Amino acid sequence: MNRRQLLKWGAGSAAALLAARSQAQKSDAVSPSDKIANGPIRQSVMGWCFNDHVDALTLGRHCKDIGLVAMEGISAEHYPKIKDLGLEISLVSGGHGFKYGPCNPEYRERVLTGLRNGIDLAKSIDCKNVITFTGMRFPGMDEEKAARLCVETWKEVVPHAEKNGVTLVLEHLNSRDDTHPMKGHPGYFGDDVDFCIELIDRVGSENFKLLFDVYHVSVMNGDIIRRIRQYKDYIAHYHTAGNPGRGELDHTQEINYRPVLEAILETGYTGYVAHEFIPTREDPIEGLRQAAELCYFS
Repeated sequence: MNRRQLLKWGAGSAAALLAARSQAQKSDAVSPSDKIANGPIRQSVMGWCFNDHVDALTLGRHCKDIGLVAMEGISAEHYPKIKDLGLEISLVSGGHGFKYGPCNPEYRERVLTGLRNGIDLAKSIDCKNVITFTGMRFPGMDEEKAARLCVETWKEVVPHAEKNGVTLVLEHLNSRDDTHPMKGHPGYFGDDVDFCIELIDRVGSENFKLLFDVYHVSVMNGDIIRRIRQYKDYIAHYHTAGNPGRGELDHTQEINYRPVLEAILETGYTGYVAHEFIPTREDPIEGLRQAAELCYFS
């Protein structure tokens, strides 16, 4: 290498080094919360899980600090202040709860009223999803008749959802875990995710979809990634939690969330993934931060 070539090589190397430093400085300038907030997975949290630890507004501030972009499972009275923080509402209550679903004719009007009100509320705050449930089995229940009643009830209200650009999302719940009122729901009618898909097919609307709760599917059905791929066109919302125990998404539980989330992204899903674990640590926000970091992809 002659002198001129050496000088030219040195100048090029210096320019490359400066460019690398500049890029590194720009990367360092982006805060961890901004990285999470702008990642491909839009992360939310189910507020009820933290009711014993912090109030909704305090939880909202933690969410903003961590990089979550939304909240759900909180009282509608908190929506304005949560939205003032710059957070979205990712899911609105259908107003009838998992115990009082349409499989039981006693609750039909309750379901219709609750879902209509939920759709109106969702429309008013620009939220796209309203949750619904099948309800609980009861003595003497005819399962095919109960399924038919579910479908007929949802079909009656789904035109209101279609008109308002809102999707009703049916949540599958596990009926196996009876150790805690919110870890499992013994007697829940829609406890088989494949059966929930059948009900969705029978309703037959693009505005009636599945809420895929990874924890509940793990408990009842397993084969999570295969089902995510199989049912990708049915899924409008996701929930996370560890299994067993519905705790944090950490090394103490059996669900390997990184490949699960990779599978979700591979399907082209662009909706919310909401954390619905029950905190077990002294600092409940530590687990939420860890979950958010685990679910971040660059």
